[in-house]
Amino acid sequence: MHEELELKGRLAKEASYYLGLLTTQQKNDALWYMSEKLLAHQAEILAANAQDMAQAKEKGMAQSFLDRLLLNEKRLQEMAEGLRQVAALEDPVGHVDEMWLNEDNLQIGKMRVPLGVIGMIYEARPNVTVDAAGLCLKSGNAVLLRGGSDAIHSNKILSKILAAAAEEKGIPRGAIALIEDTSRQCANEMMRLNRYLDVLIPRGGAGLIRTVVENATVPVIETGIGNCHIFVDESADLSMALAILINGKTQRPGVCNATESLLVHEKIADSFLNKVGETLSSLGVELRCDEKSKTYMSSAVLATEEDFATEFHDLILSVKIVSDLSEAVAHINRYGTKHSEVIVTNDYQHAQLFLRAVDAACVYVNASSRFSDGFQFGFGAEIGISTQKLHARGPMGLKELTSYKYIILGQGQVRK
Repeated sequence: MHEELELKGRLAKEASYYLGLLTTQQKNDALWYMSEKLLAHQAEILAANAQDMAQAKEKGMAQSFLDRLLLNEKRLQEMAEGLRQVAALEDPVGHVDEMWLNEDNLQIGKMRVPLGVIGMIYEARPNVTVDAAGLCLKSGNAVLLRGGSDAIHSNKILSKILAAAAEEKGIPRGAIALIEDTSRQCANEMMRLNRYLDVLIPRGGAGLIRTVVENATVPVIETGIGNCHIFVDESADLSMALAILINGKTQRPGVCNATESLLVHEKIADSFLNKVGETLSSLGVELRCDEKSKTYMSSAVLATEEDFATEFHDLILSVKIVSDLSEAVAHINRYGTKHSEVIVTNDYQHAQLFLRAVDAACVYVNASSRFSDGFQFGFGAEIGISTQKLHARGPMGLKELTSYKYIILGQGQVRK
């Protein structure tokens, strides 16, 4: 086994047995101290991130990639605030969700417990280092972090600061650790680290997630791929629809909850698509349209089948005219990635049918998919957005990082 994985995996496993016994106050004190240390070392963090940014620009990485990689004073403040918000949240560990008496007068309950050791494999998202460390600590889990080579300088300094601060507050050594070897071989070994890891969570593009799902022997929670749609229904407020579309596509096109595809009811195509083409083209968005919608937008190119199935992570939007709500739902369920889907409508029945029929973790009526985020949902931060149905779905906060055990209280009963 890879020496670094063996050492840090063993320490994480040992730490996990103690983390579940920490009091809420002990964990909260550590989170606040970690937050303070991030801000105290701001200059070092931004200098390390500048190294990563310079190397990424030399490689000619896309603007959307650079946006995910970038740290600045505002983002660092948000990361620190995320740790403080996690500290303010209710601690799920030890909570008894329900309790009942059986016919033998045994008290049987379900108690929330940590998962154990969580492995994170992620790409150029240094904020994941902080979010994962904070959420795992509060939920009583140890965490092994393995970021990509493009963010290695940022991840090293962040993990060093967080781990040191946590240890100063009595958190066991090894509870927060970064795997510094960014080789593919090391990643492959980590995917099979069943001896130490209880679950593996990948965060990144489709290629990374597919590789982890197909190669891991450690149980995987699949996250992140976001081919998100907006369906503009015939009864929609078109000004609202345009505002939601602009926000979803252009605010941060490189994130998983950005809008990638627009579906428009045929009855309002004439009044809506001319405005869409003019507005989005002025914002630098490339439009890839089906034959019907292309007639309304002179600058558009004809979409391929692949375009409708693609998470662009860029200022590119696929567009299609549909005949009704049923066709829109069928298109979404065929091409979507079960992440976040939006309908803009003033028809209550259509809204309710969309909410029930669309297969996605987050389904919106008259709001931007950009709200699919643990911070926005009030979780303080998120460890990822699960697009599967077992064990968690949607933005994953503290409760999703726990499992449960049955506790049984008796007075000497024996089974007859």
